Amino acid sequence: MKILQVNNVYANKSTGKITKQIYDGLTLAGHEALAAYGRGETFCGKGITRLCPDWYGKLNSLFSRFTGLAYGGCYLSTSRLINLIKKEKPDVVHLQCINGHFINIYRLINWLKKNKIKTVVSLHAEFMYTANCGHAFDCDQWKHGCKKCPDKRKSTKSWFFDNTEKSWKRMKKAFEGFENDCVVCPVSLWTEERAKQSDILENFKFKTVFNGVDTKVFSFIKGESPAENTVLNVTACFSNEKSHPKGGRYLTELARRMPHVEFLVAGKTEYVGSLPENLHLLGEISDQSKLAKLYNKAKVSVLTSQRETFSMPCAESLCCGTPVVGFKAGAPEQISLPEYSGFVEYGDVEKLEALIEKWLEKEDICNKEISDAAAEAYSTETMIESFIKVYEGILWK
Repeated sequence: MKILQVNNVYANKSTGKITKQIYDGLTLAGHEALAAYGRGETFCGKGITRLCPDWYGKLNSLFSRFTGLAYGGCYLSTSRLINLIKKEKPDVVHLQCINGHFINIYRLINWLKKNKIKTVVSLHAEFMYTANCGHAFDCDQWKHGCKKCPDKRKSTKSWFFDNTEKSWKRMKKAFEGFENDCVVCPVSLWTEERAKQSDILENFKFKTVFNGVDTKVFSFIKGESPAENTVLNVTACFSNEKSHPKGGRYLTELARRMPHVEFLVAGKTEYVGSLPENLHLLGEISDQSKLAKLYNKAKVSVLTSQRETFSMPCAESLCCGTPVVGFKAGAPEQISLPEYSGFVEYGDVEKLEALIEKWLEKEDICNKEISDAAAEAYSTETMIESFIKVYEGILWK
């Protein structure tokens, strides 16, 4: 089989690493792998194509702020991708996360549908079935059609116009009639349940495939004993902004309430103000081996997000043998191994504090046992095997 993946980035960030894992896995299995991307670091390799420079994506992002259509524009890079598909003639086009202002989603889906290209759509966020926001949170307008978005500035980053209704209708029209040639692959059953409630994707075939973790890197390290009273938070962004969805303010509150505990934060920082002495910001850690050592060092990992469609930090932590606790955020409490994790209602800091204390006091934790169980659930090999079955199923049905 010849498989072309399309993603915002390649080989970095969560979806970029997943794209590379699938590319490498397909190649190893004797298939022909191709990848096209639009943002971030430039990579050279057989079958790897960058569709546009970063400045082009930024320009289209600016354009979308004027129009209120987050997934339009991008005419040159979308044409380049279509020409690449025409040239390479892949058996399957696999769309990963394509909301990075490098592809006109409406135009691409319409073209794939019109030309009956077998397509797999991974749902790493909610925008493909909300047609607007990456996370809908408590709003449910997206189910049957967005109108007068109550928070358009945050949801679409539009400066002037509320075009959420127009965007929703364009997304629905793009996907209409594509059911026979397209399979939707959410990254969790929670995401699948949500997507099926949307008029945009309700009639499609679904196959949930967990994100894959490189268990050669994220694994239990023999002899690396967890430090007492050490809690790790791995996040895309640590911020004390009240409305920030990653909930950094709650971690700060936990640190103040638990002065005997050392809190480590790995991730981009947008924090303003003073921090408790026991909360340490380590910054973004791109070296995966260093990140794996941090997971192994912690007695427990904590998640303070408001919403997640999967949560790689949960899976990575468990693969390293470290239990996970946090707020209920949709998918994390569903995909995490229940015997090695615990979750409380979002924002309930008092209960989360008690849960952290409970796990810190445990003396019978077998980290190797946790790591082995997690490897079966989240390994890259399991993910790749699942996608190969999906590709074969859509080609030979």
